Amino acid sequence: MTSKATNKFSPEVRERAVRLVLDQEGEHSSRWVACASIAAKIGCSTHTLLEWVKKSEVDGGKRAGVSSDVSAKLKALERENRDLRQANEILRKAGAYFARGESSTDHFVSDLLHGGPCAELQGRADVKGSADRPLHLARTRPPQG
Repeated sequence: MTSKATNKFSPEVRERAVRLVLDQEGEHSSRWVACASIAAKIGCSTHTLLEWVKKSEVDGGKRAGVSSDVSAKLKALERENRDLRQANEILRKAGAYFARGESSTDHFVSDLLHGGPCAELQGRADVKGSADRPLHLARTRPPQG
């Protein structure tokens, strides 16, 4: 998860700040003091800079933790898995609907829009980033008659 503060600094600025902290760490009483000194000069918070330093150490193998590239791959795989599960659910519900003998997609869409058996479908697998958001198509049934 990235914050606004992280996004406002280029990777080059972050790398340079981390390098400065590691180079000047011995000249200060603690890493926190070194981070505070350099953070004030580049305009970020001390905590943010300390997190950059820790992440750099993880990525460099000097500290235990999940590296940035592994974390990014895991996030992408989790997103893909969620999208595929949702697409499978939609296909399962559509398959069950059409297995009942309905041959027309008009009935399927009508049921979807008016609260029929397929109205509880969530999100849309064909729209990037929307798979995890519910798509409430049928809040109420239209008047029968």
